[in-house]
Amino acid sequence: MKKLLQMLKKGSKLYSILTGTCPKCHEESMYKDKNPYNMLNIFKMHERCTQCQTKYKIEPSFFFGAMYVSYGVGVAFSVAAFIISFVFFDTTLLQSFYAILGTLFVFMPIIIRVSRNIWINFFISYDPKATKTTS
Repeated sequence: MKKLLQMLKKGSKLYSILTGTCPKCHEESMYKDKNPYNMLNIFKMHERCTQCQTKYKIEPSFFFGAMYVSYGVGVAFSVAAFIISFVFFDTTLLQSFYAILGTLFVFMPIIIRVSRNIWINFFISYDPKATKTTS
């Protein structure tokens, strides 16, 4: 349990991924609207972090790679939905399929955001000394 709490503290990749904060300084949200269910603003991000000046879009079309990550995250959500519905609630295969579809529909905005967070954390690491002069 102590190890899990350590992984969720500021300075870990998991902290940045789950909170959507700047991967370099962990001080500010990367998104203009923190609510992923506001579908008009789901993809709108700040250009740079106001704390450390890290540029979020490293290159044009940078977040296309997050689509590959979202496939894996979607599969993980699907497997979890199947196990919960089929094993724990003893549903039929068709009902489990509907549970998977419902899960993917409900959690799609979260999957999109988490995938972007994972993708950018592949390329930018936490720096506790990040200052306004760092880019």
